[in-house]
Amino acid sequence: MDRDVRTHEIIGAAMEVHRIIGPGRLEAVYQECLEIEFKLRNAPFISQPRLEIFYKEQKLKKYYVTDFIVYNEIIVENKSRKIFVKGR
Repeated sequence: MDRDVRTHEIIGAAMEVHRIIGPGRLEAVYQECLEIEFKLRNAPFISQPRLEIFYKEQKLKKYYVTDFIVYNEIIVENKSRKIFVKGR
């Protein structure tokens, strides 16, 4: 599958989640919703994989956890921030 088609599909999934649940949710909520959306779109993904880190060919004890790897090569980090709405 063409990379542009895949990135379009990923962005479309994120936009669909945002359209349905809106802004201001916890990242964990978006994480779970995106998992559902990727499954519905048959987009292969790994949720919160631990990635090894190397420095000068030495494997570090620390590792990197990303939110998703989609289509076996595209890293997706989902971010949210708290919003305040007057009167709520």
